Amino acid sequence: MSDMTILEQWRSIAYNQNADKNKLQRFWANYFNIEKNIYEQLLENPDEIVSGTVKELAEKYGQDVMTMVGFLDGINDSLKVPNPIETMDENTKVNLAFDKEALYKNMVDAKADWLYNLPQWDKIFTEEKKKTLYMEQKKSGTVVKPHKVGRNDPCPCGSGKKYKHCCGR
Repeated sequence: MSDMTILEQWRSIAYNQNADKNKLQRFWANYFNIEKNIYEQLLENPDEIVSGTVKELAEKYGQDVMTMVGFLDGINDSLKVPNPIETMDENTKVNLAFDKEALYKNMVDAKADWLYNLPQWDKIFTEEKKKTLYMEQKKSGTVVKPHKVGRNDPCPCGSGKKYKHCCGR
């Protein structure tokens, strides 16, 4: 186990395919609670840059190092400067300087309504702004399929011929 990074250890527990479903559910329910708690504190002072070693941040939020690593894994895509999560150990200096819009959108993307509906957001964004970010994120996740040209349709190249006699040959 010792040659696994902390992140790998965290992921091996959190995403364990062979784990007892109920145990895993409890694990995540517990984790989501902790995560919500940390976000409540972070969003209270969204411009304060929280940094320190992994161990220091774990202590600051009253968590074990492993849980803190899970949190760092979750927030990494929303940070202005990502942390070296793949290689970090408890003494690695990390920061939680997040991009507010990116964080909000990532919470929407994760369908974590208990996070993007936190009351702390109301002091950061107007209702309008939250709606806009929400819609932008939802749209970005929607794949628009291009129209498929039928064999007998006019060719999209503009030749005036049927597709099957032109570019579709």
